[in-house]
Amino acid sequence: MASKRGEVVYRIYRALTYGVSPLVRLHLRWRKFRGREHSLRWRERLGCPSAARPTGRLIWFHAVSLGEGLAAIPVIKCCLEMRPDVNVLMTTTTTSAFEVIKNRLPSNVIYQFAPLDIPSAVDSFLRYWRPNAVMLMESEIWPNLIMGAARNGIALTLLNGRMSTRSFQNWSHPVILPLITLMLSKFSLILPLSTIQGINFQLLQAPPFIIHYPGDLKCAIADFDVSEGDKRSLEEFQAQISHRKVWMASSIHKGEEKVFIGAHNMLKQKHADILTIIVPRQPQHGQDLALKLQEEGATVALRSCGDDITPVTSELRDFYRLTPIAVIGGSFLKGSAGHNIAEAAAAGCAVLTGHHVGHFSHMVAEMQRVNPLSVLQVSGEKLVEVVNQLFDNSKILEAHRVAAKQAYHALSSGAESLSESELLVDGMLLVVEKVLPLVNIKMPCSRAHPMFSGAGAPLQLLDIEGAADVCENERETWSILWPSLKKEAKGESEGPILILL
Repeated sequence: MASKRGEVVYRIYRALTYGVSPLVRLHLRWRKFRGREHSLRWRERLGCPSAARPTGRLIWFHAVSLGEGLAAIPVIKCCLEMRPDVNVLMTTTTTSAFEVIKNRLPSNVIYQFAPLDIPSAVDSFLRYWRPNAVMLMESEIWPNLIMGAARNGIALTLLNGRMSTRSFQNWSHPVILPLITLMLSKFSLILPLSTIQGINFQLLQAPPFIIHYPGDLKCAIADFDVSEGDKRSLEEFQAQISHRKVWMASSIHKGEEKVFIGAHNMLKQKHADILTIIVPRQPQHGQDLALKLQEEGATVALRSCGDDITPVTSELRDFYRLTPIAVIGGSFLKGSAGHNIAEAAAAGCAVLTGHHVGHFSHMVAEMQRVNPLSVLQVSGEKLVEVVNQLFDNSKILEAHRVAAKQAYHALSSGAESLSESELLVDGMLLVVEKVLPLVNIKMPCSRAHPMFSGAGAPLQLLDIEGAADVCENERETWSILWPSLKKEAKGESEGPILILL
């Protein structure tokens, strides 16, 4: 009965998405005009391929954006290493992800933009690529895609599956639940980000025997090579700011800049050599903010202007190494959902965040359980007071930095003989191998690890204690807005704000 209700809801959804397809196409062209879609490859979003399908088996990995896409790369590399005869197709939806991931993938991986969830685009995409298996990252649960794959006999896997509290509430609605239950029943395997997320999937009536928890896949993101030029730039910058009070506000959202710019101005009254690094979540937000600050007479560092150093694409964790204090944005305004705190902790920063952390609340709680000093949750009104306390007392600052790093390692500890990244990827693929014989990935791995004691077995509802959300190493990419470093970083101008996009 529930399945029939789900079919009815899906038919309604498919009819609606078919009806609005012309408007969706117009909106896509508008996004292309605004620069939000790739100017040359935007038709891929309509299911029009720009590459030839190779012969043989093909696994399709799909991620919405940069963080999820980077998390898929270790699994892709393992797939190709173990089974070089298997072809891999990777898709994402955002241009920011495209610009980074295209340089990270093995050369033999096909990279396309994902189709929109309208019938014509999905059907065209599946008809052309004919994947044997689909690996969806995190929360990419789209009705036309999932039901289309099921109709074509394509095996479905959800990697690092998660849902926000709002999504869970929406999906639990009596009208939507039959459709969600129907879609989840089409999966061969669901690997949740945590056991809490696994329980959420079970509450949405996903079959318990398809839910397994081998660990957070984002912990398996390998260190990327950094060019010698980028290394020198970072080292030079670190040397130039070594005598100054430095703190960073990362991943800030629109509206939060008032909190951090206000904090900068107040901190500057006490610490004339203060150096504030602000990392907006969205590039356009950073450009608008830089212009506004310059109009107000603030000293802003603009690397994208090409002053002394050419712009680079880098990783947030590299810049966490430059600052002893990291405030994680996206958490100071009501309705925010927070951002990853693990990278700042791993770099040895004193970690501060707001109170609105969404699905990262489990990570915050687990780190605080290991050491209460590891993460400080503060309001915007208390931010200046706390940062001043850390700057004024080096022992307190060091205690928080050590606590954050220790808590991170306690939650992401691996075997002595093998890095946790390898263990996570191996464990993930071992489970995939058992459930997806169609792909036939062979993993000659017999190494035991406590994290995988239950890998391959159904997730138990009570198995919560051993399943902390390990680090969620979400990657962000930006062009660095830089100053004339030799002038600004040496303190010739009072209290510049560096904005990193």
